Amino acid sequence: MFRVAILGSGRGSNAEAILRAQEEGRLGPSQVLGIFSDQPHARILKLGPQFDTPSIYLDPGPYKTKFTPEAEEHWAHAIDSISPDLVVLAGFMRVLKTPLLKAFEGRIINLHPSLLPKHPGLHSIRKAFEAGDKETGCTVHWVNDEVDGGEIIKRASVPIYPEDTLEAVEERVHQAEHALLPAVIRKLAEEAAFQGRI
Repeated sequence: MFRVAILGSGRGSNAEAILRAQEEGRLGPSQVLGIFSDQPHARILKLGPQFDTPSIYLDPGPYKTKFTPEAEEHWAHAIDSISPDLVVLAGFMRVLKTPLLKAFEGRIINLHPSLLPKHPGLHSIRKAFEAGDKETGCTVHWVNDEVDGGEIIKRASVPIYPEDTLEAVEERVHQAEHALLPAVIRKLAEEAAFQGRI
């Protein structure tokens, strides 16, 4: 079994896509063993009971986009309790530093709503739309100490049409995300199984 932890801050649509893929047998040897959120009332936490998966709120400390060192150590210990082979950032709105990066080195992936390296950071879909780009999309990449700067695993592109609204582009990107992230998790799990690591 390829053990997966999901970290998210919001409504959890990508986490739900992962859990539905698991339910339908599309995650290969993967199994989501925990959902962790830094927001006590985030919808992502409600997915736990729905999919029979533990969902846990963990205090991130007083900052909005980062952890205190003590809080990040606490997160590292809590996540490590399920011994994940892969930590998936799915709409997780905090920058990771040494405690988490070291604890799960080479095991953390992130989903970003642009064709990296273009438009890193926040509001990426809006940036692509307002720049007049003819396409945008989403990227799954390994997480390192550079925001949205880790090695790219896979990307999915979506067109931006002249008549599009921002909302239409956002919906198209979200659909691409919901397909891409489960597919990448399955690929990584199957590679781990082939290499005898699970």
